[in-house]
Amino acid sequence: MLRPYKSRKGEGMESLTYSKYLHLDELLSLQHEGEAGYEHDQMLFIVIHQVYELWFKEMLYEADYLAGSLFAADTPRALHTLRRMLTILKTMVGQVDILETMTPLDFLTFRDKLDSSSGFQSFQFREVEFLLGYKRRGVFNNYEQGGEYWNRLEKRYRQPTLWDAFLHYLGRQGYVIPESELARDVTLPLTPSPEIQRVLIDLYRTDSANVRVCERLIDLDEGFQEWRYRHVKMVERTIGGKPGTGGSAGVGYLSATLFKPFFPDLWAIRTEL
Repeated sequence: MLRPYKSRKGEGMESLTYSKYLHLDELLSLQHEGEAGYEHDQMLFIVIHQVYELWFKEMLYEADYLAGSLFAADTPRALHTLRRMLTILKTMVGQVDILETMTPLDFLTFRDKLDSSSGFQSFQFREVEFLLGYKRRGVFNNYEQGGEYWNRLEKRYRQPTLWDAFLHYLGRQGYVIPESELARDVTLPLTPSPEIQRVLIDLYRTDSANVRVCERLIDLDEGFQEWRYRHVKMVERTIGGKPGTGGSAGVGYLSATLFKPFFPDLWAIRTEL
C-alpha cells in the first residue's frame, strides 16, 4: 500500500522527495524478471496489467465516494465524481491500444510463464462489478475461502450498490421509491423494475437537473461496456479461440459478458420517452 512519507525537516531527518513520497523504489521493483529473465513483450504485459490494477483501485475509491455523495444527495459532488470516473474509463480503454501493439507470436514467447494466472482472477475488478450491481456467488470459486481476497469480496457482496445509493438519492429528491426497492436484498443481481421506470420517465420529462445525474450513470454503464468490448477484441486478436490462461474459457466467456448493463432501468425507459 502506498503510505505517506513522514518528514521532519529541521529535526535531523531528510526532507521529503518525489521518489520517497511515491515510494518509487518499491514501485519500480515490482516488475520481476525471474530466473529466466524477460521476453521482450513481457515487460509491457506486466506494466499494463499493474497499471490496470491501480486504476481499479482508484475506481473503487471514487465509486465509494460517489455512493456516499448519492446517499447524502450531494448532486454537485456526485456529478464531479462521475466525470472523474468516466475520464478514468477513457484512459483504461486507451490502454488497450498499447496492448494491441503485441502480436500473437509476441505473446506466445512468454504465455507459458503465466502458468495458472489469469486476469479472470482480478479480485479488484470483481469488487468493481459487485459495487456496480453485477453480483453472483460463483465468482468466489476463484479465491481461497476465508482468505484476504475472499473477505474483501464478501464485504462488497453485502454492501449496497451504486444503484441502491441512486434510489436513495431519488428518494431524497422527493421521488416516491417503493420500499421494496429501498430495502431490497443487496446481494441479489439488479433486475428491471416497472415501478422505478415510471419514476424515471417522470423525472426525464420534468426534472432536467436530475436528468444530468441519470445520463452520467448511463455514460458510466456504457463506458464499462466499451471497455469490456475492447478487452474481448484484444484477447481475440491475441489468442483467437484458444482457452485463456488459468483454465478460463477465453474469448467465449468474455463475449458472454458483453451488452449486460449495470443499470437496466435507465436503458429500458428509452423506448418510452
